[in-house]
Amino acid sequence: MLLRVLSLCVALMVPVADAAVILQYHHVSDTSPKSTSVTPAQFRAQMQYLADGGFKVLPLKELVSAIKANEPLPPLAVAISFDDGYRSIADTAHPILKEYGFPYTLFVSVEPIRRGFSEMMSWQELRRLAREGADIANHSWGHEHLIRRLDKETRTQWLARVRANILSTEAEITRATGQDLKMLAYPYGEYNTELQRMLEELGFVAFGQQSGAAGSHSQLTALPRFPVGGAYADLESLKVKLHSLSMPVLAQTPSEPQLAAGGWRPELRVTLDMADINPGQLLCYIQGQGAKQPEWLSDNEFSIRAELPLPAGRSRYNCTAPSKTRGGYYWFSQPWVRPKDDGTWIEE
Repeated sequence: MLLRVLSLCVALMVPVADAAVILQYHHVSDTSPKSTSVTPAQFRAQMQYLADGGFKVLPLKELVSAIKANEPLPPLAVAISFDDGYRSIADTAHPILKEYGFPYTLFVSVEPIRRGFSEMMSWQELRRLAREGADIANHSWGHEHLIRRLDKETRTQWLARVRANILSTEAEITRATGQDLKMLAYPYGEYNTELQRMLEELGFVAFGQQSGAAGSHSQLTALPRFPVGGAYADLESLKVKLHSLSMPVLAQTPSEPQLAAGGWRPELRVTLDMADINPGQLLCYIQGQGAKQPEWLSDNEFSIRAELPLPAGRSRYNCTAPSKTRGGYYWFSQPWVRPKDDGTWIEE
C-alpha cells in the first residue's frame, strides 16, 4: 500500500543534493531464498535504471565521509551494499557492476568464511573483488545478534564480548584484504543505543536495515538502507525509494529500538524541520497494522503509536511525507526489536 501510494509521484521527481539512498542486497540468484534475493535479470534491470536515470553511484565510504563532513551530496546519489558475502555476488553481481562501472561494498562475517561454507566466498575470492574495486567491511564475526539477549550475561560482559567481536572481525578483514573501513552492518539490522555509543567510541559508522534515505539528519551509527529482495525486488517500487529524501528529524523519543519488557506498543515522538513538509500530508505505517494518521502535538512534533502490541522479533514504524517543492517523498523508519512475552527470543 505504501509503495503504491508513493509511486504516483515518481514522474515528478527532480534531483536533490542533500540525501543519498543506500541499497542493501543479499543474493543475486534464481535459486537462493526468494525473501532475500533478486534474480540476475532483476539486478541487471535495476543497474540499467541507475545508469539511464543519471544516478551517481558512489562508494559507500565516500558517501559516509560526505555525511560526516556535512558536505553536499551529488544529485541522485546512491550507494550499493551486499550483506554476508554470498558467492552469487562474485559470480553474477560483480560482473554486472563491473560492466556499469559501479562501486560497491561487501559486508562479511569471518566465521562462515573460515568454515568454508559452500555458498560463501573465500578470502581468495574476496581479495580478487577488492583488487577490482570492491570494499570489504564488517558484518560481525559469526553473524551474531549483537544486542543483549542473554539474561545470564551481565551488561559489562555483553559489551566486552561485542566489542571484542567487532574489533576481531575488523582485524581479520584488514589482515586478509588490507582494508580497514570501520563500517559495520548490523546483523539482522538489530542495534540498541548502548551498542551505538560503543561503536561511536571505536570510531565506527554502522548501518541498519530500516528504510529511508541517508543525509545530514541521519545517525552515523544507524544509517538507513533500503533492503532489495523478495517482495521488495520489484523495479517499480525501487524507483520510488531511489528518489526518496532524508526526513529532517531534529529530535525523537525514544531513540532506543530494543523495547523494555511489556512496552510492546511504543509511542514514538518526532520533531521535524517543517520547512518543506505539509503536516496534513505526513502518514505513518505500523508494520503489520497498516496506515495510521499521526497525532500532531505542536507545529513540528508528532506522535505515533501502534494500536496492537508489536509481535516478537523485529518491527518498524515508517513515516513518509511528500516534499512541497521537490516532488520526492521524505522517508523515516524507526526499527523495534522485542523478545516473546516470556523473555525468550524467536529462533533464527
